[in-house]
Amino acid sequence: MARSTPERRRKTLVKTLFGSYYVLFLIFIYGPMFAMFTLSFQAQQAGINFPMKGFSIYWWRQLFDPNVMGSLHQSLVRSLVLAIVVMVLTALLSTMLAMAYRQKFFGSGVLFYTIMTGLMLPGILVGLGVSLLTSALKIPPAWWFTGLGVQLVWSLPFGFLIMLAVFNRFDSRLEEAARDMGASEWTVFREITLPLILPGVISAGLFGFTLSYDEFPRTMLLSGESNTLPLDIYSFLTQRVRPSLFAMGTASTLFSVFLIVVFLVVYTYLSKRTR
Repeated sequence: MARSTPERRRKTLVKTLFGSYYVLFLIFIYGPMFAMFTLSFQAQQAGINFPMKGFSIYWWRQLFDPNVMGSLHQSLVRSLVLAIVVMVLTALLSTMLAMAYRQKFFGSGVLFYTIMTGLMLPGILVGLGVSLLTSALKIPPAWWFTGLGVQLVWSLPFGFLIMLAVFNRFDSRLEEAARDMGASEWTVFREITLPLILPGVISAGLFGFTLSYDEFPRTMLLSGESNTLPLDIYSFLTQRVRPSLFAMGTASTLFSVFLIVVFLVVYTYLSKRTR
């Protein structure tokens, strides 16, 4: 019993230290977000620092004033359109690539590492390289063209890895049974394969949306004359910072949380339906 007491104390000390480190880590990660949320409710005459000088929703109302936040409204629309396009392309291309990798083919290893290069290279270097290439080819940068391409290079590896994991758990005997019963390849894919992999396809698309929506370093040199939302927020930060930017950041965070909740609901429904 005497030996167990020091051991118990040591384990308690280790758990306390690791628990304290974990709490500090959460504060470091999420503390600025909660501070931004709180400061977005400052009074009209207040600044961007603590302590707060009153409480109001004045800065939230500024978000809907086109005379004040007009450029941010336009960049928000661009970011949403770009994120939706990236979401669809990521889900589609990652599914096609993962289906191709269900069988070995010539150059599969080279293609795999080529796709993963977009994940491993620093974003600013990728943006700089594509910017130099388009400049040499006399292609003007634009958020809907060069910006779309570089964001797709960034999001595709994530979707591809998700779909590889999905197909690694996939039971191909279900497809073989459907073929033995006379089903065509399109019928097998529509009735058997797609319903089983659909949660993974949605996951890949969601990754594409979230990665595109807040993408900054890769898009910075390739958006052209029209900025996306992260670029416009950065340009506002180089000027006078107002609590309206905190309100915009909080709204974007809540929108991301809403998307995650929607995804979890859809994923749960599809998983139960598949089972």
